[in-house]
Amino acid sequence: MDLGAQRMLLLFLLLLQLQPYGASGMLHTKCPLTLEHEEFNEGNRYKPGDHVIAGLLSISPAWFLPNDFQRPPSANISWKGSSYYWKILSFLFAIQEINQDPKLLPNITLSYNLHNNFLNTRITSDALVDLLSVGDANIPNYSCGRQKDLWVLLEAADSDISIQISTMAAIYKIPQLHRFLQNSQLHNRSLDGIHLDEKGNLVADLDIMNWMVFPNNSVTKVMFGSLIKQRSSDFKFSINQDALEHLELLNKPLPLSKCVQSCSRGFHKMAERGRPMCCYNCVVCAEGAISAQEDAEKCTRCPDDQHPNEKKDHCVPKVITYLSYEGHLGILLVSFAGFMVFITSFVLGIFIKFLETPIVKANNRDLSFILLGSLLLSFLSSFLFIGRPMQATCFSQQMVFTTIFTAAISSVLAKTITVVLAFLATKPGNKMKKWLGKSLANSIVLSCSSVQVVIGSIWLGACPPFLEFDKHSQLEEIILKCNEGSVTMFYFALGYMGFLAVSCFTVAFLARNLPGAFNEAKLITFSMLVFCSVWVSFIPAYLSIKGKYMVAVQVFSILVSSAGLLVCIFIPKCYIIVLRPKLNTKEHLKIK
Repeated sequence: MDLGAQRMLLLFLLLLQLQPYGASGMLHTKCPLTLEHEEFNEGNRYKPGDHVIAGLLSISPAWFLPNDFQRPPSANISWKGSSYYWKILSFLFAIQEINQDPKLLPNITLSYNLHNNFLNTRITSDALVDLLSVGDANIPNYSCGRQKDLWVLLEAADSDISIQISTMAAIYKIPQLHRFLQNSQLHNRSLDGIHLDEKGNLVADLDIMNWMVFPNNSVTKVMFGSLIKQRSSDFKFSINQDALEHLELLNKPLPLSKCVQSCSRGFHKMAERGRPMCCYNCVVCAEGAISAQEDAEKCTRCPDDQHPNEKKDHCVPKVITYLSYEGHLGILLVSFAGFMVFITSFVLGIFIKFLETPIVKANNRDLSFILLGSLLLSFLSSFLFIGRPMQATCFSQQMVFTTIFTAAISSVLAKTITVVLAFLATKPGNKMKKWLGKSLANSIVLSCSSVQVVIGSIWLGACPPFLEFDKHSQLEEIILKCNEGSVTMFYFALGYMGFLAVSCFTVAFLARNLPGAFNEAKLITFSMLVFCSVWVSFIPAYLSIKGKYMVAVQVFSILVSSAGLLVCIFIPKCYIIVLRPKLNTKEHLKIK
């Protein structure tokens, strides 16, 4: 066989496309020698002829039947599926083309004997012995049955199996082809030149064909791509998308190369310990994070002024929120504050109209007017906390609130002390009478209020409140609020007011049983009990909530505590002045 014929053969073996060929048959016994043999071997294909081209192919791995040790080891293979059959059709088709073309090898019929070694060294040894045995039984050098002129051995195994094949084939001086097509020129089916360089690399163009087998066993071929040599050492690989659409006729979906489906947007992949990297769990993104693509390795946090949407696949702007006049909560607080301003103004008007009556003069009417004025300002100060915060309102709201409330509590404390001193002054020989008068009451109010003014001045000078955009307290909102500047100073100012309230409550509680029909000690005791209850409840509530509700809690505490003082101290007196004027006399005031 000349060099040209060899090259022609190699071209057909390696490059021609797949086509079924039904003439091949299984090897059958032709020798009278009776040894145990396999009557059906899926790993072998044989066709008789003048010269044999043998092949050891590594097509697929094998699954062996268990050995029962009752007979020689079986070469039987438990093999499911027949897709490997199409992988050797190019070889069978090449032999057929050569044998049917009288110009290639005239008067010579090529035969083949193909074995699949299933990537197994034991089966490789069995196949080699079979190739070297001219009889059906695997006995080398024994001539019986079919005669075989083994011309060449083709193999494409891995290095360890290839060495095993080469060692045995060399004993019989059988030429062996193993990936050494170098510096050769071959021809394809159309007799077009196919060139390989000295390294066995392709230096010409190729068409990529696909053999399609339909459910009715009909076969057709479709060219769906090409491999074109570029000027450099690279190739241009192209796919015909229209041709690939024919694959849909097979109605077989492509298998997934992963254990799970893709993670949707809004989730990220989390690898499973001890499993392949393509196996993972889909975990929903954490709060404040998104994933905008499928199979995201990790989630991305939104900017501070944005938050994830419901699906967590993109960020949306946060809404700026505060205690506004338009909201339901703001409307409720404003209505309550307005109502209490009206009631306080009404009470103040009654006291001014009945200024000279005994019940108004009792317990120092100047203190009553200071207290009513302080309560009126307290109700009005709540409006500093409602509406869109500004730097000016942030700077002044806490200072105004603490100063006004301190003045109100100081006036109540002065009233309580006045009641105690007035009772003590009635005892014979008691010198307390000289302490009675406006000077003492005014001094108490002024001194107590001055301390709060000093605290507030230090607060504003050291770390004043400021306007803040809180982007982190709420996930979907930016809270526009007034930051206290110094939490320590804020609670210090509240603590001082609490100290005055407890002092007032203690004195009033001790003086509650003093004689007199209009002794205010009982009223003051109850009003201070309401006041202290409100502000003791305020602290845990203020610390446990965020956003505009913190402001609402403080406004509510201001309104309720001020309303407690107004109702407990002044409503009983207004009742007598307006509805029971006969009780508004000096004689009634002297009744024990």
